[in-house]
Amino acid sequence: MSLLPWTLYLSAAGALLALAGGMRSARTARWIALVTAAGAWVLTLLAATRFVPGPRLQTLVDAPWIPAMGVRYHLAADGISLTLLVLTGLAATAGVLFSWNIEERTGEFFALFLTLVAGVYGVFLSADALVLFVFYEVAIVPKYFLIAGWGSTNREYGAMKLALYSFAGSSMVLAGLLWAYAAGGGHGFGFEDLAQATAALSRHQQIAIFALVFFGFATLAGIFPLHTWAPTGHVAAPTAASMLLAGVVMKLGAYGCLRVALPLSPVGFAYWQAPIAWLAVIGIVYAGLVALMQEDLKFVIGYSSVSHMGFVLLGIAVANAQAVSGAVLQMFSHGVIAGLLFAVVGRMVYDRTHTRKLADLRAMPLHRLLPFAAAVFVVAGVASMGLPGFSGFPAELTILIGAWKRAPAWAAVAALGVLVAAAFTLRAIQLSFFGSVEQPQPPGSDRPADHALHFAPITVAEKAGALLLVAATVLIGLNPDLLLNWINPALQSPLLQAALKAGTP
Repeated sequence: MSLLPWTLYLSAAGALLALAGGMRSARTARWIALVTAAGAWVLTLLAATRFVPGPRLQTLVDAPWIPAMGVRYHLAADGISLTLLVLTGLAATAGVLFSWNIEERTGEFFALFLTLVAGVYGVFLSADALVLFVFYEVAIVPKYFLIAGWGSTNREYGAMKLALYSFAGSSMVLAGLLWAYAAGGGHGFGFEDLAQATAALSRHQQIAIFALVFFGFATLAGIFPLHTWAPTGHVAAPTAASMLLAGVVMKLGAYGCLRVALPLSPVGFAYWQAPIAWLAVIGIVYAGLVALMQEDLKFVIGYSSVSHMGFVLLGIAVANAQAVSGAVLQMFSHGVIAGLLFAVVGRMVYDRTHTRKLADLRAMPLHRLLPFAAAVFVVAGVASMGLPGFSGFPAELTILIGAWKRAPAWAAVAALGVLVAAAFTLRAIQLSFFGSVEQPQPPGSDRPADHALHFAPITVAEKAGALLLVAATVLIGLNPDLLLNWINPALQSPLLQAALKAGTP
């Protein structure tokens, strides 16, 4: 476990080295980024082999940072954070592989990319709320520059909308944390310190503090109706940024809801529990239906990402151990599957065909021209639908079973979202890869024959990144206990148990 802080330090150092290496050559920057991302991932895997699951955060680093405010540089981890740290390393490594074609300001691109990754590691390792908030902001800032500098469709608009929503949510979180800190006499920002301070307040104050912190974090998780930044940001972002945005950045919001908001005010959680659950299930179905109507393939994946994040928020809202463990498992599963879908759409398809319109893709026999991309998209699609054998199945099933035990109506509506997901996924697969049947040329036609089309072959880097992500979703789909054995003991922590009991009638 002592290796985990080095994931943060290595990523930060790699960002500086990539920036310097980019001044020499794009190739140098790429290899620095790959070695950094893969090295940090290996550190998480090595730490996992030595991890002993337990109910409490295991301290890694604890030193004074701002003594006058009681702020400590406190890094710690448990099974929940370790699950998401492993996901971060995997998503970052795959993201670098799918960015191997970046030629413009390569050093700057990978410097921002690794800075974002360092911020994500910092959030998942933080055991002090203010330190977590600082790393949260470090992760948000590079997103804007990655999208605005290397994005595609409406990139300035997408970057600005994402930044405004993110900073609005951050402002709410900071206001709630400062309120709790001041109420406790300014003794510190440790999770237990803030929880004790909030418990001394009136019921109305606790409800208000919870709303600020939870919905501030939930904005980044894509909760309905504060989700509209997500599809726009996904579509505008370059491939690697889309992969990180869906794969780990949206998880920062859900993680903040679970790690900070729920323990901060169990009374507030009990008050807001039903509205949160209904917003989650509405988001699942609504975003799925919108995805079903999209004509841009990346918008389909963007809205599907919002829909699947609804399952995470539902699992957290249900507040029994089964549903919450499913929510954490869904964070990992969605991070892998969504990253894979965005990689296929953004890098394998769009960079070659220069279109994401389903009507245009339908006219191309992509299943023959890009067979590897077609195969990977089908695998990612059925995994996203929750087919048994892939990670989405145990994650969503666990959430639905937990929800049924708490409130059958929530589970019933969410189950409709599963059917909608099957519909928009199968539609996207059919139209984007299997829509064309080669037809004989009509006399006098100047339309190029299907067999005249040609695209660059899928590169080794792309195949390696795709196979890593496919292997991860299959491995967890076949053996979800690999992660659940880490996650379930962490749910027994006193802080989380207080929140879960408050949400149990």
